[in-house]
Amino acid sequence: MSQSDTRSKIKPNLAFKEPPMFRVVYLNDNVTTIEFVIDSLIEYFDYTSETAQKITTDIHEAGSACVAVLPFEIAEQKGIEVTANARMQSYPLQIKLEPEGQS
Repeated sequence: MSQSDTRSKIKPNLAFKEPPMFRVVYLNDNVTTIEFVIDSLIEYFDYTSETAQKITTDIHEAGSACVAVLPFEIAEQKGIEVTANARMQSYPLQIKLEPEGQS
């Protein structure tokens, strides 16, 4: 009895692509406090107090602002965490994700 050895050569695909990046955008509203927005930027996005204040001013003046550009899964998770924290404190803060490069 002979056993036939059939082997397939599989070539690994070593071409890695960078994950698509998404913009995390905070939308301004008339209820969410400036303090909450600043604190969330510091807590979830590791901004300094000064940078968080500038971004918050941009959100307030322009109606919205991109606060970070991250891979989709990380952007989505941070958006969920900030939104959940906002709802726990009865704030209607809205966050949207946009593919990088879209205006």
